[in-house]
Amino acid sequence: MDDKIGVLISEEAVENRIKEMAEQLSKKYRGGTVHLIGILKGSIMFLASLSRYMTVPVTMDFIAVSSYGSGTVSSGEIKMKKDLDQDIEGRDVIIVEDILDSGRTLSHVVEYMKTKNPQSLKVVTLLDKPDRREFEVDLEMTGFQIPDRFVVGYGLDYAEKYRNLPYIGVLD
Repeated sequence: MDDKIGVLISEEAVENRIKEMAEQLSKKYRGGTVHLIGILKGSIMFLASLSRYMTVPVTMDFIAVSSYGSGTVSSGEIKMKKDLDQDIEGRDVIIVEDILDSGRTLSHVVEYMKTKNPQSLKVVTLLDKPDRREFEVDLEMTGFQIPDRFVVGYGLDYAEKYRNLPYIGVLD
């Protein structure tokens, strides 16, 4: 079956916005080092691009969480599948996420990271889907606000496919 994918946000628009975000973050953290934490797997493309455009020293780590188990509907229970490899106590930390929709998982991750005593803790997302919000998450910045559509590309997948698309697409 060939999936039909329409372009929601072009490759050029995505790259330009990520550059802007990196510039703003670099200004905010000038003189320091920023520790980026990506939430696997979806954030990997966004984190790679964001870090590449930042002009301050950057360190990175990744976590993996799941609220789905083996099903396709969230169980509501958040499970840590991969924890941090590095201590974040006293560090300036930015959680990097691909998309914020219900907020369930991201709000859990934020609360968990606070227990690790970072100097500062901020969240940036490439996409924000506010129509699906159930849990509030304080965002430092977001790339794009999008409608309640199923999107793929730039790290977002459908059945593990389409993460490699250089744009944000809508699966029809």
